[in-house]
Amino acid sequence: MTLTLTMSDDVRALAPGFTHVAIEAHGLVNGPSSEASSELLDDAARRLAVRLDGRAPHEDPHMAAWRATYTAFGSKPSRTRNSAEALAKRALSDAGLPRVNRLVDLYNAVSVAHLIPVGGEDLDRIEGGMRLIRATGEEDFVTVTGGEETVEHPDAGEVVWRDDAGVTCRRWNWRQGPRTRLTEGTTSGIFLLESLAPMPVAEVAAAAAELAEQLVRFSPGADIAVRAPESSA
Repeated sequence: MTLTLTMSDDVRALAPGFTHVAIEAHGLVNGPSSEASSELLDDAARRLAVRLDGRAPHEDPHMAAWRATYTAFGSKPSRTRNSAEALAKRALSDAGLPRVNRLVDLYNAVSVAHLIPVGGEDLDRIEGGMRLIRATGEEDFVTVTGGEETVEHPDAGEVVWRDDAGVTCRRWNWRQGPRTRLTEGTTSGIFLLESLAPMPVAEVAAAAAELAEQLVRFSPGADIAVRAPESSA
């Protein structure tokens, strides 16, 4: 199976410097966070501190570009931070990075180390292809609030990822829905690394290569395919 990823023309117009790299993986072995995955998260926090050199995450040029893009589609980036900035703040806090499960730990570590939004979806839970679009405001986003499943709707014009069943991630890469998230039972996944100018395409490609290497390390024998970078330009 090769998952189709498409981007609408109005998203291309909104962010002409957008690039994404997808990794499709089959035969994965997941499970609870381990000592090894925790060590990757700790190392990522150290790499982030060196990268920022005393600056706040939002002062990094790549994070500033994401903030400008969020503002362009009507979101408030100081309230709804992109996933990389939110994780970076956690990494630099006393609380540190969360431990979720091995696969999520791997992509969170790469996200923090490179300051790149990275997401992971369970391929077996995706219906049809995935599309990056500007929402009409009528799409369904199934989430959990107070322990209960609820249905939200994105704002009109909001950039979202969706499949045939509904929205899988709101505000581009802010909040993933539980329907397609990676669980301890996941065996096939799609990992998406997303960047904006001024980050060089070579850097997001290097981050993808690092994630692919860790996926192989933690799931020996898995079928890992890294796709070529795709740009909105």
